[in-house]
Amino acid sequence: VQLVESGGGTVQPGGSLRLSCATSGFTFENYHMSWLRQAPGKELEWVSTIFPYSGLAHYRETLKGRFTTSTDNAKSTLYLEINNLEPGDTAVYHCAAPGAGSPWGSNTPAHYDYWGQGTQVTVSS
Repeated sequence: VQLVESGGGTVQPGGSLRLSCATSGFTFENYHMSWLRQAPGKELEWVSTIFPYSGLAHYRETLKGRFTTSTDNAKSTLYLEINNLEPGDTAVYHCAAPGAGSPWGSNTPAHYDYWGQGTQVTVSS
């Protein structure tokens, strides 16, 4: 199983980024896929979950409207588009797939069996 994120970088406040997570080694559509982030000195924070089969997505309440997650099921790839970036969005962003029976929307690392290495997003003027 592999999850490989890309697309991070340094952007000015108000900018946008599109993160990608290319996956392999498992049946992508059988899992709900999540994005999580970890800012320096802070705990892991759940960002969003999408069910690739249906396209249904859920977001952390405070991020709704600026974050959009989507998939390309033919490519087994997950995306996270972030608009109107704020300094508080600075973090390492990870994609993750859950363990069997794990709930979506969890901040608990143990609920995820597969992780990418993360991609750094820095928002700074």
